[in-house]
Amino acid sequence: MNCHYTMLEQEALLHISGPDTLKFLQGQTTCDTRRIDARHAAPGLFCTPKGRVLCDFLLFQVAPEHVALRMRREIRTASATAFGKYIIFSKAEIDATNDDWVSVSVWGPDASRALAAVFTEVPGERFGACDADGCVLVQVDEDGQQFECFLSRSSSEAWLARMEAVMIEGTETEWQAQQIRSGIARIEATAVGEFVPQVLNYDLTGHISFKKGCYTGQEVVARLHYLGKSKRRAYAAELPEQTDCANASALYVAGSGQNVGSVVNCCGTQGRTLLLVSATTESVDNGLRLGAEDGPALRLLQLPYPLEAG
Repeated sequence: MNCHYTMLEQEALLHISGPDTLKFLQGQTTCDTRRIDARHAAPGLFCTPKGRVLCDFLLFQVAPEHVALRMRREIRTASATAFGKYIIFSKAEIDATNDDWVSVSVWGPDASRALAAVFTEVPGERFGACDADGCVLVQVDEDGQQFECFLSRSSSEAWLARMEAVMIEGTETEWQAQQIRSGIARIEATAVGEFVPQVLNYDLTGHISFKKGCYTGQEVVARLHYLGKSKRRAYAAELPEQTDCANASALYVAGSGQNVGSVVNCCGTQGRTLLLVSATTESVDNGLRLGAEDGPALRLLQLPYPLEAG
């Protein structure tokens, strides 16, 4: 089958549990946690009071009154500390040290069919979820070609053996390339607290509910959505060869001498460098260059969603 899987070593789970878990997250994050249950997951953000994104996550239920937020491992501790400032009056607890679960991604045209050969049930919609013994499976795209699996360590060896029998082992870099092509920005250490959500297209990728009510940073995020227009957006781009590239590298337009954006995520795969960048909307038609006015020229890729005004 045309389907790949890989362990996600750069991802980790932040666990929150207790009777007030979803109520607490409803007041702090951009997603509507009232929909979270064993059948429904959701992407979301946690922002500062000024509307700057501290972390992005995929939220899913591990058990009743127990959820996990999948995020970059390098920001898990800092995210837990930030959440901890608000959770002290809730009947909920944060655990940033629990590594009893492993994250696995699955992707490819035959992903749904391959997973059906491993699990008794496969989600049929974006952010649909289902669980089995020691496993939670979430579909993260519209077409059923991208999934994330969360496996308890006690049962992961058996699940991975079943996956290996019907799938091709890939690499985490290949999965990251899929995310960049999909226009899904990931908050890594260099981006913590640097961007409002619209600058990274989070208003277009399902990370924000504009109907849920108040949450930390909501006033800033909602004002830009209803009353303004983001002057920056996120774009997927590539360089024709693997190039030294680092997150937060500056972007320029040739001849202008002006910094017009920065690299948010990047990875090298199949002899190319893929980048998710944030840049001013007026600069992209003039050609973006990496690192300097005469730096490598970026070729923009087609995003799977329209860049509508925030």
